[in-house]
Amino acid sequence: MHGRIVIISASVGAGHDGAADQLTDRLRLFGYEVDRHDFLDLLPAGLGALLAGSYHHLLTWAPTIYQRIYAATESADRPGPAIRALLRAAERRTLRAVGPGAVAVISTYPGASQVLGALRLRGLLDVLALTYLTDFSVHGLWVAPGIDAHLAVHPVPAAQAHALGAAGVQVCGPVVDPRFVPGDEEDRRLARLRFGLPGPASLALLVAGSWGVGAVRQAAAEIRDSGVAVPVVVCGRNEALAERLCADGIEHVFGWVWDMPELMHACDVLVQNAGGLTSLEAFATGLPTAGYRCIPGHGRTNAAALQDAGLAAWIRHPADLKPVLQALLDGETGKRQRARGLALFADTRGPAESIAIHCLRPTAPTSPTATKTPAPRRRAPRRPTLVAAALAVTALLGIGAPLAEAYADAPSRYPAVTRFLEGHEAYEGHAR
Repeated sequence: MHGRIVIISASVGAGHDGAADQLTDRLRLFGYEVDRHDFLDLLPAGLGALLAGSYHHLLTWAPTIYQRIYAATESADRPGPAIRALLRAAERRTLRAVGPGAVAVISTYPGASQVLGALRLRGLLDVLALTYLTDFSVHGLWVAPGIDAHLAVHPVPAAQAHALGAAGVQVCGPVVDPRFVPGDEEDRRLARLRFGLPGPASLALLVAGSWGVGAVRQAAAEIRDSGVAVPVVVCGRNEALAERLCADGIEHVFGWVWDMPELMHACDVLVQNAGGLTSLEAFATGLPTAGYRCIPGHGRTNAAALQDAGLAAWIRHPADLKPVLQALLDGETGKRQRARGLALFADTRGPAESIAIHCLRPTAPTSPTATKTPAPRRRAPRRPTLVAAALAVTALLGIGAPLAEAYADAPSRYPAVTRFLEGHEAYEGHAR
């Protein structure tokens, strides 16, 4: 064994965990011991689960509010004081998770990166800390002072990270399950037989992440009515969405699909609304890709970044759906996209190799003046600050406003948040 590496992800959707899964597998092949942790579990008082649930409800019921929060914090050069106070609540558990003897810790989630960077700056974390940027667009809160290097999948997100002041920006390419490879005509025929899909038709694979959020029913109906392709919809774990699509007359609807590589072999184009891991999997498979009716926040910024990179079309208006799908299915646009997507995976070196190289370098010393902050004295919290703190931390984690709004209306419904904010030393220090 070359040493132990710690990877901290977050079970918010599937993209952050998906990248962490693949990094884990590859680093173990290189001879590293790898420990995995969920950042949501490192937050106290059950706050992580509450935040993840709030994010889900926000994307479903209040997308406009989420868009406003995301845009307001998109170019922030550092988290605000309320965010920093609440993130400090995860520091002790994060240090315990890293433990003694680790050679590096990798974050695939912005909240974890902020905690690791703060620990590095204060001299409390003395091992290499890296961030793997899972998205094609880089929100300002992905960039954490104190992180030794920020690894990007493509020059477009690398340039965004550099513009935001990220340290050690490096393009290292994407990482996906190795089963995602181009298929031939026989693969296509067999996959359609297995999934019960029509043989001669053009098929548009419509995916909305593991949660199945966004205007999926509307997009499916519009693809069907365009006459260009038959929609094949993957609803993830959203069983209610699958039932509604079937009631709408959409013929090919699936829940959670364990063999996405084969389903992609069956289809001719991907239509997605978030621009995350599924897009990378499509590029590796050779599927031309479009973003349509994208979810707020990272869905729209990812769509713009993918379009800038020439890797995916961004369909902003329903009137453009039919001609764009035709161009992707039968025109030069689709051929160019396919070539560019496959080229992302042409380099034999990837993020795991980059991480291994970083681990071989001497770790920069921590600040010699860093000292542990003494525990501050208690002080009763103020109601406006409680609401602001809840709003700030949910915005940072990509988890939005409904928790803060609900808390403001009825704090007794969220006793875990109240106990945490009233009693935690980091919050009390900010309240002073």
